[in-house]
Amino acid sequence: MTTRRRQYTVVALVTVVCTLAACAAPDPDPVQAAPASWSEIADQARGQMVSLWMYGGDEQGNTYVDDVLAPAAQQAGVTLRRVPIADTGDALNRILAERQAGVTDGDVDLVWVNGDNFGTGRQAGAWLCGWTESLPNMALTDPDDPLLTNDFGTPVDGCESPWHRAQFTLVYNAERVPDPPTDFLGVLDWAQANPGRFTYPAPPDFTGSVFIREALIAVSGGPQNVPLQFSQQDYDRLAPPLFERLNALKPDLWRAGATYPQTSSELNDLYAGGQVDMTMTYGPATLTELVADGTYPPQTRVLTLTDGTVGNASFLAIPSTSGSSAGARVVANLALSPQQQLEKAKPEVWGQFTVLDLGRLSATDRAAFDALPASPVVPPYDVLARDAHAELAAEWVAPLDEGWRRNVLAAD
Repeated sequence: MTTRRRQYTVVALVTVVCTLAACAAPDPDPVQAAPASWSEIADQARGQMVSLWMYGGDEQGNTYVDDVLAPAAQQAGVTLRRVPIADTGDALNRILAERQAGVTDGDVDLVWVNGDNFGTGRQAGAWLCGWTESLPNMALTDPDDPLLTNDFGTPVDGCESPWHRAQFTLVYNAERVPDPPTDFLGVLDWAQANPGRFTYPAPPDFTGSVFIREALIAVSGGPQNVPLQFSQQDYDRLAPPLFERLNALKPDLWRAGATYPQTSSELNDLYAGGQVDMTMTYGPATLTELVADGTYPPQTRVLTLTDGTVGNASFLAIPSTSGSSAGARVVANLALSPQQQLEKAKPEVWGQFTVLDLGRLSATDRAAFDALPASPVVPPYDVLARDAHAELAAEWVAPLDEGWRRNVLAAD
């Protein structure tokens, strides 16, 4: 039995009795990466296997990792293994259980992460910190970009490496919605005027949760009226009008709000099958290929709202329990390279917006990004992100999700 498999047995036993909160308590101090030159890190990485735990429901993302990123890692002497999961919380639970069990060569080496999972993990010492400054390709990002320095209000502080930009986006079928709404409250009004043609994923689905936060901001009169940092006083003041508005909407949702899609993938399937006229995503650049391959209707368009939507970034984090952290750093650095960022940006590959600062690239690399084809479906990132607002702090997520469950889902 291998060391990693023996440790898995211990972790499996711990996981039975370990909740996220319980595992978070014992040792919250961050584990700092040992100082090393990049050549030393690259030498240590050769021969290592890196397990990348990531959401398994994104077919394009899975294919990109398997067919593009993994071969590049292999050339650097690292075997990259993608581990599909239903929710990032599954990876975090495993890491916290390993940390409590004293595991130092755990099952998770790299995680596609952001938001409340990153914040929860930071509080519990789940992530290796102080390693991103060693990545040569970090020099190609803007160190002052707020999307890359804070993650749902939690300072990144070298504990995760940026992977791509995201923008919460509502999507509609222009053939079915010839006169689309122009702001978020208008979306809710449209849904009530068109019974059965709209719904949203049930929190704690990642996309469902952000829909609830967007609704909170809109019902509250705009982002200036919702403090980024959570307080119980602000929640008690702002949440009741939100739940009242969502309950008013409920009878006019798909299946009269008797049930909700459990995941964003389920909502996407409803949209693709013509059962609803809108869907929503954090990764709008993927829409181009979904229309091109016939998955989505040809008249699919992005709903650009005058009041803007949430913008953030996705990251790669290394668990403090990883025994292959050198290999994980090599993979994270590759993922930031102009070659990988460009390939990932191609609509037919994954269609994700780059985190690189194009002004820091060579003329050749910059020209390659400039030559990416314009999408007939998705506007350029600078248009899509116009009037974008910051994510609320991670501490807002769980109370809003639980409040929605109690006050909307369970309401008569």
